[in-house]
Amino acid sequence: MDFLSEFFTLFLGKLQSPTLGFLIGGMVVAALGSRLTIPDAVYKFIVFMLLIKVGLSGGVAIRDANLAEMLLPALFAAVIGISVVFIARYTLARLPGVKPLDGIATGGLFGAVSGSTLAAGITLLESEGLQYEQWSAALYPFMDIPALVTAIVLASIYAGKQKREKYLRNQEAISKEAYYGDQGGGAAVLTKPSAPENNRVKIWPIIQESLQGSALSALLLGLALGILTDPTRVYEGFYDPPFRGLLSILMLVMGMEAWSRLGELRKVGQWYALYAVLAPILHGFLGFGLGYVAHIVTGFSPGGVVLLSVIAASSSDISGPPTLRAGIPKANPSAYIGSSTAVGTPVALAICIPFFIGLAQATMGGG
Repeated sequence: MDFLSEFFTLFLGKLQSPTLGFLIGGMVVAALGSRLTIPDAVYKFIVFMLLIKVGLSGGVAIRDANLAEMLLPALFAAVIGISVVFIARYTLARLPGVKPLDGIATGGLFGAVSGSTLAAGITLLESEGLQYEQWSAALYPFMDIPALVTAIVLASIYAGKQKREKYLRNQEAISKEAYYGDQGGGAAVLTKPSAPENNRVKIWPIIQESLQGSALSALLLGLALGILTDPTRVYEGFYDPPFRGLLSILMLVMGMEAWSRLGELRKVGQWYALYAVLAPILHGFLGFGLGYVAHIVTGFSPGGVVLLSVIAASSSDISGPPTLRAGIPKANPSAYIGSSTAVGTPVALAICIPFFIGLAQATMGGG
């Protein structure tokens, strides 16, 4: 009982965070029909600034870190990204009314990582004084890229299987028609269907598309600069001071965007809404469990465990959608983007971040 009481006290306290307050405020403003808008260029600049800051701090930490300590968390991040897609393939994609390609694409987006959710998690960790490895931000691509690659590969396998089955059905129909035509003494005029092409899935273009996404590019640029240069003065003088202010604006924008996407979610059915509510929490628990293993084995910090949980709970909002649109063109963007932006991201921000911070503090201490 003492554990539960402590946990819920910590969890409720996190809900009062100003970061989450701006998210909820954005949703309320949009619900009231306000004409408040934040220019798209400003939004993109804020995301760039936040991810460069996260990348710089992570790069400096990697430069000074023992790389062996990163191996297990990085491996777990990749396992989570791949597992999330397979979970969606054999749950959401098999539900009535859900097209398999739409379900796989949704799993890919939820397996990929949201840079803004990562930034929000780091901010809340710092406000709580919970220690974490600065290189934890570098776990982003280890989860993001495998998830997107897995989704596109699974979608290609499914599409190829459907083509082969259609080809075999046509072949069977032609054989029957030819047989009965011969029995009747007439000449059957048949058109032989072309065999399905055996298109092998090319992995590198998928990885390249993901790496070229704006969010991951900014983060990787910051990591490279942090590792190869000494960015201390520009980091402390320019990138670090406005971090929380910029993040509050980003949360406001995301709150308004989430509300506006609710209409899209209604078009694709209740299963996506249910999945989008439950998936971030379940994926976060997967991240927390594996992070806790790393905590026991390598001494991975409580804050690091939380960040692994947060990126597992997040769903890509910037780099993932264009990658999936190119890789799974027949999937319905309203299904995977609507469920992610309208429900998944608010759940990850408003519930998962404070929940897993509270859980880490209750189980491992550290703040």
